[in-house]
Amino acid sequence: MADETQGEGAPQQPGNPPSMNLVGQYIRDLSFENPNAPASLMGGASNPAFNVSISVGVKKQSDEVYAVELTLNAKANREETVLFNVELVYGGIFRLRNIPEAQLSGLLMIECPRLIFPFARQVLASITQQGGFPPLMMEPVDFAAIYRQNLAKLAAQQGNAAPADGSAKPN
Repeated sequence: MADETQGEGAPQQPGNPPSMNLVGQYIRDLSFENPNAPASLMGGASNPAFNVSISVGVKKQSDEVYAVELTLNAKANREETVLFNVELVYGGIFRLRNIPEAQLSGLLMIECPRLIFPFARQVLASITQQGGFPPLMMEPVDFAAIYRQNLAKLAAQQGNAAPADGSAKPN
């Protein structure tokens, strides 16, 4: 006897499995400033202070193609002197097929950045080294935590002014 009960949790059709492909990677913007060279390369009395930030942006290119960009900003100071300042916008182009709408945002904001982060990290390390400093090696990033923080901020903002459709989707 055939099983005739297929609820909402039915598996995807065999011909249309969900898929995610990394089509390409790119550097959209790279800026390295060493404003006090060569004096900034001389050892100082104190260790430098580092400030590193990261953000994720998503831009829909077509029905199945998305550009996911990581913006990394890194600045090193010794007392009042800027040693270096780096801005990197590193992106990946992803083709997503047959992904349920409920999973799309998490995939674009967590899994896609996780895949391209090691490459962006390497560019950042290389550029700081080529600037005359030890390579800046960022710690691994918990993109799921960043995603949760952004959802919490969005929920707080929506409490004040909710979008007309009530949704929170990537651009």
